[in-house]
Amino acid sequence: MGTLTKEKKIGVFMGGISSEKEISLLSGKAVTAALKELGYDAIPIVLKDHSLAALDGTHIDVAFIAMHGKFGEDGEFASLLQKKGIPYTGSDPQASRIAMNKVLAKQRFRENRVPTPPYIVLRGDFTPQEADWLIRQELGYPCVVKPVASGSSIGVAIVEDLSQLPDAFNAARGEELEVLVEKYISGREFTCGILADSPLPLIELKVKSRFFDFHAKYKDAATERIINPDLPESKKAQLQAIALAAHRAVKAKDFSRVDMILDNSGQPWILEVNTIPGLTNRSLFPEAAKALGIDFPHLCEMLTKMAFKNGNGAKK
Repeated sequence: MGTLTKEKKIGVFMGGISSEKEISLLSGKAVTAALKELGYDAIPIVLKDHSLAALDGTHIDVAFIAMHGKFGEDGEFASLLQKKGIPYTGSDPQASRIAMNKVLAKQRFRENRVPTPPYIVLRGDFTPQEADWLIRQELGYPCVVKPVASGSSIGVAIVEDLSQLPDAFNAARGEELEVLVEKYISGREFTCGILADSPLPLIELKVKSRFFDFHAKYKDAATERIINPDLPESKKAQLQAIALAAHRAVKAKDFSRVDMILDNSGQPWILEVNTIPGLTNRSLFPEAAKALGIDFPHLCEMLTKMAFKNGNGAKK
């Protein structure tokens, strides 16, 4: 499309009505401030429903999507921008939809030989006893119960036995009455950002809770984030390569953050790809970019420039 100049208007979209609204607002405010710091005409636009009504009467040249959860991260919002011919940051609607839906993403991982933990999908009106039988047959305990389409580890629980299943299912069930149950993998947790189709430095996550849940991500000051962790260089390169393979498997574009576990035998397992990773002051993707010398304002500028240059969603 051309070059992003300081005269262009950048709409920074945040908010919405998903369970991740508050994190989205933090991301959006941080991005707006960062772009303004570099002299860009960044306009904060808070969404209050699943539409572009908040944009009425406001002209923008490019959209920075700081939306997490449903409507933002699942490709629906990008689809609306695409219909209006407004270029936007990040992946196209199809890639975002696949990455957000953990079952579709796992199918893509398997098709592309990206290692991901074994799983089953429970649909419809099932009882805890029926689920327990399937879990014991297919996965064993402990297992991980997850919503099929959600982020920030909301609704995720590690389950030890039948007695814990009802509460876990109630937390994970969405409107579609569909639940993902995954084999629990014990090991070290890592995340790897992807920027411009290249992996960023690894970050290891050491938490006081059993896994990197919502509290550990956003509230627990005791959570450790170790950039360039203690691993052989060959193992770091393997994890980065697998993260990039996962990014490509869902056909993500420009940037993402890939979460994984390295089990106790040294086997890596991909958990998920986040096409709109958090952009708050506690977020992992900006931390990894900073380790390469890319500070937060210039990271936001880089993501916006990629959207503007590539014309994501723009009318041809």
